[in-house]
Amino acid sequence: MTSTAPAETAGTSPAPEVQRRTLRVLVTSQVLSGAGLAAGITVGALLAQDMLGSTDLAGLPTALFTAGSALAAVAVGRLSQARGRRPGLAAGYLAGAVGSAGVIAAAVADHPVLLFIALFVYGAGTATNLQARYAGADLAAPAHRARAVSTVLVATTLGGVVGPNLAAPTGTLAESLGIPGLAGPFLLAGAAYALAALVLTVWLRPDPLLLARDIDLQQRQSAAAAAKTAGGAAPAPAPAGRRGTGLIPGALTMILSQLVMVAVMTMTPVHMHDHGHGTAASGLVIALHVGAMYLPSPLTGRLVDRHGGTRVAAASGVTLLAAGIVAAVAPGDSVAVLALALVLLGLGWNFGLVSGTAMITDAVPLATRARTQGMVDVSIAVAGATGGLASGMVVAAASYPVLALAGGILSLAVLPAIAATASRR
Repeated sequence: MTSTAPAETAGTSPAPEVQRRTLRVLVTSQVLSGAGLAAGITVGALLAQDMLGSTDLAGLPTALFTAGSALAAVAVGRLSQARGRRPGLAAGYLAGAVGSAGVIAAAVADHPVLLFIALFVYGAGTATNLQARYAGADLAAPAHRARAVSTVLVATTLGGVVGPNLAAPTGTLAESLGIPGLAGPFLLAGAAYALAALVLTVWLRPDPLLLARDIDLQQRQSAAAAAKTAGGAAPAPAPAGRRGTGLIPGALTMILSQLVMVAVMTMTPVHMHDHGHGTAASGLVIALHVGAMYLPSPLTGRLVDRHGGTRVAAASGVTLLAAGIVAAVAPGDSVAVLALALVLLGLGWNFGLVSGTAMITDAVPLATRARTQGMVDVSIAVAGATGGLASGMVVAAASYPVLALAGGILSLAVLPAIAATASRR
């Protein structure tokens, strides 16, 4: 067992060797799961549009798998709270693999209802991919929590960038197997999610959340025993339900970032398709977007650890506004300008996710951490589902530029909450 000497100083992990091993395992699983989550982003809307013959509901697939991720976030959070991160994360990825198989079956049968059910289940992989970032912070030193979170997030970049660019090759493979080409990326998703579950099941030992609780309990007992030996009163334990001021602004930052990002991202491939761009072009733009969502994470983590989560959260709102403006003015035939808009969109989301995660982790005690994190991720998933569902309706009623600009303006709503929190502090 790890030493129980007090180690929760600002720059010291209570179990440094275990923390390093945990991060290595999480990085491996995130590389795999990144490829899995990219499938729905790249071709989900196009698959629904092809099966339904309408743009009005093209945002429904994103709404469904983000709604499914909301339910999965609750399940993964509660399972992690009760039994640890390993069974919670592994179960979530297995559900994502099952959903991927269901999408393929629906495409072969040309069955829209089965497609929507399968996409709902597929959303478990997206929720689990996000929940994994919390596991990276369980044993991290307080001063390095954002960097630990960012290490897990950046690992998603490789799979997330490679996945969309395999849309055309996997489509060709699918057609050779008698499967519609647009379902091809889900072949990759199913295999990737299943392998991620296997990696976590075999190698995520000891469980970081359970070990963090054990160390925290032992440190409290040691402090009480030392105080008793010295003849003083034992320090009163902190209330299990006490929360810091960062919970609400952290959650709001991630909710708004997710809503705006999903709404604009979902309709970009459809917008490009309507202007004559092929799957390869939209796959490239989405790959750059996913790279911007995760690749800057180490820098973002350092910024949060150094300057605080609230400042980086404010930068998130401003960056998302810039993304909305660029997307709104981008010519429909310009892949480069649309790519720039989606890169800014991903960067703004990254700022929001890393800063919000760090604020919430700092604000919530270990006794209720996993359950609270799961509930926050439910709100994030609902926001994503709302953005995905509304995006198709907004584009059908108005236009893609209107959607992009409205999303950018909405992202600024995080600034008053951050300012109010800063004043209370």
